[in-house]
Amino acid sequence: MDLKRILLITTLIAVLSLPIITAANWWIKSTCSTPDVFVGVEFAYSGILNDVKALVDKVKDYTNLFVIGAIEISFNQTVLNEACDYVVDSGLHLIVFFTESDNENYQYKIFPWMIEAKERYGDMLLGIYRYDEPGGNQLDLGDSLLVKNATDYASAAANYITWLSQIVNYYMNYTDTVITADYGLYWFDYKANYSAVLTEFGWNHSRPLHIGLCRGAAEAHNRHWGTIITWEYTDNQYIESPEELYDDLVLAYTNGAKYVVVFDYPKIGPYGILTEGHFDALKEFWSYIHKNPQDQGITQGEVAYVLPKDYGFGFRYPEDKIWGLWEADELSHKVWNDVNALLDQYGSQLDIVYDEPEVRDSLKNRYDKLFFWNETIT
Repeated sequence: MDLKRILLITTLIAVLSLPIITAANWWIKSTCSTPDVFVGVEFAYSGILNDVKALVDKVKDYTNLFVIGAIEISFNQTVLNEACDYVVDSGLHLIVFFTESDNENYQYKIFPWMIEAKERYGDMLLGIYRYDEPGGNQLDLGDSLLVKNATDYASAAANYITWLSQIVNYYMNYTDTVITADYGLYWFDYKANYSAVLTEFGWNHSRPLHIGLCRGAAEAHNRHWGTIITWEYTDNQYIESPEELYDDLVLAYTNGAKYVVVFDYPKIGPYGILTEGHFDALKEFWSYIHKNPQDQGITQGEVAYVLPKDYGFGFRYPEDKIWGLWEADELSHKVWNDVNALLDQYGSQLDIVYDEPEVRDSLKNRYDKLFFWNETIT
């Protein structure tokens, strides 16, 4: 066979194989390298529409979610619509934060807007962020306190769930997903019917502890959970280093978070609180999850610590309050010591749940071992 014929045959094979190779690459990318997780930033600082667009342009190539958390944007329907259009047109999914629906600052009716937005953006509108940190506000007796007094833990839990569920369920009439971010009482947030709760990584809180609290609650109620990475300390408005941010992003992802969000507030630089180093960390994380889709949720809750029903302990320190209304009781120190001993042994494989009749059987089926508050933990 002469050289010309060999070259012709080789060329024909290459040309005919190209569509097959292209199709195979497309199939691999679509089925293997696209993880089932939403990664993004929350635009929360006061700004104008151009600030939203600038941040979207900055992150759109290495995120797939944008949270509009600035009330100055959501108060104005025209500005909000243009911001949402820009987010979705940039290929990002969207979550919008709303405060009180009857707030006089709103220049339009929120619920008709939600119906129109769902029709306009379809699945790109993931849902609504409503009532920020309900559990944290309760523990710290904040401005958005739901339960001001109660006779006992059971009545505090019942009142908290009743009041919060009225808000959540009302929004559920207009959207499929209502989320919040919180730093305590996750179990009771889910009982109030939130679709997902984002546990806050920050303030020098234990990551494994809050993963166990939030993931345990989400799993027991068959819901999603996520993380939002916020300030490193409560009294300083700055976020952790880029290296720490990357580690937290990977930690959330490998522990099964559905949502991984970076909180961007206040506006210190051109892009809020985030520096070029933080954006590089997001880029690196985006590359990691697409190269390692098998790592999502590779660490699961294998064992669980079971708390008594209605025990709304804050879990930030041994003397933390219960429901924000009572000082730590005789059980608080034991619970604190038990959980930390188990975290030392199991790390992020520990979930923290509650002893309630409706979930008791599912807990037995889900975990290899259950540790109860009223037994000795060694």
